[in-house]
Parts: sequence; structure tokens; C-alpha cells
Amino acid sequence: MTLPDAHSESWIRRFHPATGRPCRLVCLPHAGGTASFFFPFSQRLAAHADVLAVQYPGRQDRRLEPALDSVEELVPALHAALRPYDDLPLVLFGHSMGAVLAFELARRMEREGTGPLGLIVSGRRAVDILRDDRVHTLGDAALIEEVRVLSGTDPGLLQDEEILQMVLPALRADFKAVETYRYRPDGSGPPLRCPLSVLTGTADPRVSLEQAMAWRELTEGPFGFRSFPGGHFYLATQQDAVSAAVAEDLRSFAAGRAPAPVR
Repeated sequence: MTLPDAHSESWIRRFHPATGRPCRLVCLPHAGGTASFFFPFSQRLAAHADVLAVQYPGRQDRRLEPALDSVEELVPALHAALRPYDDLPLVLFGHSMGAVLAFELARRMEREGTGPLGLIVSGRRAVDILRDDRVHTLGDAALIEEVRVLSGTDPGLLQDEEILQMVLPALRADFKAVETYRYRPDGSGPPLRCPLSVLTGTADPRVSLEQAMAWRELTEGPFGFRSFPGGHFYLATQQDAVSAAVAEDLRSFAAGRAPAPVR
């Protein structure tokens, strides 16, 4: 493997080294999220893949860097950061905003002839379903309320003014990126060729089961769908079940089989 350069090292975290695995799983977090969100999944999935987690700029150890506020900026930067890791097949796994980035990253990779082994999207409606969300244009209170509704952050942290001032700039930039994103078809037919697996929470306040199922139309490859009890952050309460589902997808992708059937 080519050694990562400084650019790659700033974007990519490996919590549990794994050698001899058949593929790499690249995990892309939600708006306001960090690479460490995927630490429990890395721990559970290290036996199945070399797990990499993405750290967006503007948070934690990258807090002094300006956050990127558009998908058009984030995807090329991510693509460049992953080049040193493409000696193994890559599976992309994105949650919420990360699902949008993973989808556009998969499209970019396929256009260049080195598409991913598979794509796993979580907690996000299909990208061709437009909703005119403008939370990023509202005041801090509205932004915090949206985070509270999604239940992705410890409520106590949302009351800590010092922590809020640290995280709000990156959070607002992420919301702007995903809310101003517009899916642009390349032409006729589905935009992807790779297998696509969809994971969702049955009580997600922002994603209906029908909206999650609509991802089916965005690939000509095999399609799988699973729902889990819980809301937008069902992953936090269903870590074992989600990890088992992702491991099953990894085995299917590596063996050239379709992901798990729709269920």
C-alpha cells in the first residue's frame, strides 16, 4: 500500500488495524459527526474488513481548519484522501449526510473506472427525493433543536455553551452542505453499477421507509434493504445488529453476491 500523505492522514482514521482482510470499509459520519462515532463499529467489524473512518475538517483534532460547506468540495477532497488506500477494494458506508457523500463518491469513483466494491447507505432518503430544508439559514436555537429532534447528541452537551460554540460552526457547515445539495443525473438509467445496501430506522422522523426504499432506483446493481427499531440514530442502540448486517454485506460484496434481500 502506498503510504498516506499528510492530506490523507488528516481525513482518515484507523482505530483497529487489520491485516489480511479482503476489503476496506470506509465510514462517513453524519452532519456534525466525527470519525469516533464509528469506533464501536470498527471494533466489531475489524475481523471482516480494514475499517477506516472519515474525519471532516472543522471538528475535534481538525477544529482549527475551516469546515467545508458543500458536497462539491467534500467529495473531491475525500476521493483524493482515499487514493493511498485503493490497493484493496473499498466499500463505502455513510450515515445521514455521510450517505449523500458516499453516494456521490461512489459515482465519482465509477466515472474514473475504479468503482467501489459496494455502497451501504444509512439514515437518509434517496438523493433524488428533494426536500427544501433550510435549517442552516436559521439561528443557533433552531439548529440545536433539529439536532435534539434527531437525538444524535447527549442533551447535556446541547446545554453547555462552551461546547456549543466549538461545534456549531462545523454543524452549520454540514447542514448547509447537505441541504444545498442537489442530485444531478448523468443521463439515462441509474447512476450506479455497484451493489447498494440500505439501512434505516423504523421510527426515523426525517426518513420514511418508502423514502429509504427509493434508493433502489439509483443503481443497476443488486439491491438490499434492512430496517431496524429506532429513530434517526438507530445505529447507537442497535450496534450489534447493524454490525452483523454490515458484516453480511461485506461478505456478499467480496463474494460477488447480492446484498441481503429486502426485509
